[in-house]
Amino acid sequence: MNGTEVLDIARDGIWVMILVAAPMMAVGLLVGVVIALFQALTQIQEQTLVFVPKILAIFVTMLVALPFMGSTMSSYMMRLADMIVTGG
Repeated sequence: MNGTEVLDIARDGIWVMILVAAPMMAVGLLVGVVIALFQALTQIQEQTLVFVPKILAIFVTMLVALPFMGSTMSSYMMRLADMIVTGG
């Protein structure tokens, strides 16, 4: 295995990590912006108001996106296992 193959594996691993984390990060960002807008409009400055809705939204998103996340990680692991078996 040479340096370019190692870099390809690392690049694919980073891309898989981004794909798996993206749905939850996007929902967390969206819920945070909506709650911040709500706080700005109503002048409620409670710092802990963001946490419970954001945690619930991320949890629901994780449940919905779990099949996608599993298949993405599984296909990456299968590619890695094939590379290990074939020797590169």
